[in-house]
Amino acid sequence: MTRTKGLKKAQWAAMRLLLGTVGRLSEGVRIGYRHGFDSGSMLDHVYVNKAQGSLGIGRVIDRCYLNAVGWRAIRARRELLKDVLRKEIAERGGRATVLDVASGPGRYLQDLVAEHPAGALRVECRDLDRAGLSQGERQAAQRGLVGITFAHGDALAPQPPADGAPDVIVVSGLYELLLEDDAIAASVERLRGLLAPGGVLVFTTQTRHPQLEFIANVLPNREGVPWVMKCRPVEQAERWARDAGFAEVASRRESVGLFTVTTARG
Repeated sequence: MTRTKGLKKAQWAAMRLLLGTVGRLSEGVRIGYRHGFDSGSMLDHVYVNKAQGSLGIGRVIDRCYLNAVGWRAIRARRELLKDVLRKEIAERGGRATVLDVASGPGRYLQDLVAEHPAGALRVECRDLDRAGLSQGERQAAQRGLVGITFAHGDALAPQPPADGAPDVIVVSGLYELLLEDDAIAASVERLRGLLAPGGVLVFTTQTRHPQLEFIANVLPNREGVPWVMKCRPVEQAERWARDAGFAEVASRRESVGLFTVTTARG
């Protein structure tokens, strides 16, 4: 057992060394070391899905990196989220107020704003990562988008938006980073209190991931410590929503099969 643990430690050390040297030729790996592999800036690179790097080999490394199962699932999760949000907006006659409490640059929200007439959507993107928010502001300005704003804010201690209660609150990619179940249950209950009457909470759950051990032993998060995630059954996520007082709770799974998107209303 001790010998096996020693071999594992050596394996992870070798992978960290390789990623921190040759791996940095990849733009995605560089972003990971600069901002954290769990950061909004990293997700934005994953969403764009365009291999970038140095010396030619960097682009090859970046393509392999972007093709990892976790990132493919992240992109599938984004498409499912957009589909869910489109339907929620359509049910409100094409006009809605949306709050994302942990948005990063909010590229998929920018896409939704661009799909609708100017002013039809009011979207507020919040995050603790100021670099990601600044990146989102620049992107939105370059696209000439109207109605999307970016603000520094703690997803676990959310303040009511100044311009009224949101119709839709989104929590994407946050709960899998929280290791304490009670923190998620409290967040779901708190966010329900911020919704407008008839509003809906949309949140994601990571139910499985085949690379959890690799990620926890090799990749640093935005705080510079090992990126540890926790997978949970979707039934548990739905139970949190019901316990918070939501009457209608339903979930869908993205096509790769690692994440679910849950809608909770009522």
